[in-house]
Amino acid sequence: MKRMALAAIVATTAVALAAPARADVDSDFTNQLHSYGIYGQRDYNAWIGKITCDRLGRGIDADAYESTSFIIKNLPRHSTTAQAWQFLGAAIDFYCPDLRRVLEQAAEQSG
Repeated sequence: MKRMALAAIVATTAVALAAPARADVDSDFTNQLHSYGIYGQRDYNAWIGKITCDRLGRGIDADAYESTSFIIKNLPRHSTTAQAWQFLGAAIDFYCPDLRRVLEQAAEQSG
């Protein structure tokens, strides 16, 4: 049941977040996070988003599940698992759209 919910979140996030190119990507990323109820310093959240992409790109995190584990440890204490997945989707869309396959693979695994 949890995997189905995660699959729905991943699929919705991947489709809904087609980030257009803009001058201030970090602000746009922050605004997207705010729509999920994820707050914090803009620079910190952008930094975590960029590190998330780097970790996925270099294979430090083997998949989306490991990546969300990293993210949840770096979000505010009362953040939810759903918010970690939303953060991952936003980070990929804004900072490393070439890694969208990671979300697609997670959706396939949990479906």
